[in-house]
Amino acid sequence: MAENTASEAEPIIIKKYANRRLYNTATSSYVTLDYLSQMVKDGQEFVVNDAKTGEDITRQVLTHIIVEEESKGTNLLPISFLRHLISFYGDSLQAVVPNYLEHTMQSFAHNQEQLRKTMQEALEGFNPFGQFEEVSKQNMAMFENAMKMFSPFYSEGMAKGRKGGPAMPAAGNDIDDMKAKLDEMQKQLDALSRTGKE
Repeated sequence: MAENTASEAEPIIIKKYANRRLYNTATSSYVTLDYLSQMVKDGQEFVVNDAKTGEDITRQVLTHIIVEEESKGTNLLPISFLRHLISFYGDSLQAVVPNYLEHTMQSFAHNQEQLRKTMQEALEGFNPFGQFEEVSKQNMAMFENAMKMFSPFYSEGMAKGRKGGPAMPAAGNDIDDMKAKLDEMQKQLDALSRTGKE
């Protein structure tokens, strides 16, 4: 059991050939930088060796992956950070920088779930289209209410139209009754208009 655990903990060996092709010895297949990038994201450990010399070139390949990602427009490294990093090459603090960066990234990785949760909670109530949705709902309600106000005339006209009669209210309807209905409709429209502005 201990031997199995130890073998599982061993990193996958990737061989890089002179033609720049990468060969995964675990799956016996050629892979791409995108494949190795996904392995990193999945937490799979691997070591890249030069197929001819056996030299460990993992650092160069990982750096190449970063360059490829940055060239795709995924700008994770600020220019100021890159300038600072370059300036430390050959500096007296050069030996300190790798340990500092490693410690900082490990701390960030350790707290990333909490950071994600905090950001999600902060943005949870923020919906940039919420106001537009609310206005749209109010406009639709106003439209539906307006249609309901007109529906007595529409229904009456349709009923008479089906019987072969005119599609207008009967001539015997009182004009005062019509004015009263129109006044009521105007009041309702005014009320709806005020509600939409609030």
